[in-house]
Amino acid sequence: MAQVSVTINGKIYRMACDDGQEHHLEALARRVDGTIDQLRQAFGEIGDQRLTVMAAITLSDELAEAQRRIRRLETEIAGVNDTKVAIATRYEDAETAVARAVDSAAQRLEGLAQRLSLAVPRALD
Repeated sequence: MAQVSVTINGKIYRMACDDGQEHHLEALARRVDGTIDQLRQAFGEIGDQRLTVMAAITLSDELAEAQRRIRRLETEIAGVNDTKVAIATRYEDAETAVARAVDSAAQRLEGLAQRLSLAVPRALD
């Protein structure tokens, strides 16, 4: 297990993470620290604990909004997939109908050709 030191709100924290996740953990810590800095600029010095709680709520709100967007997009994708299946089914049905129409026309043409071939020799006699 790897160990990483991160700085949040001016304090250094030593944290453990899975091997290979060090950069990810450092980036997350920078994001939390940046959110605290933004809140400090907006509200001033209102206490470390209060800034930390506000940062946690802000990041949690961003996560909740991202999850709502993901669910909405998943619903849209499901609708697109349903439409795709319906279109494919209609295409297959149309293809079958065209094949039947072509087959029927071919049978009628063959019948006409046979009747003509029978009629032409008699007309020449």
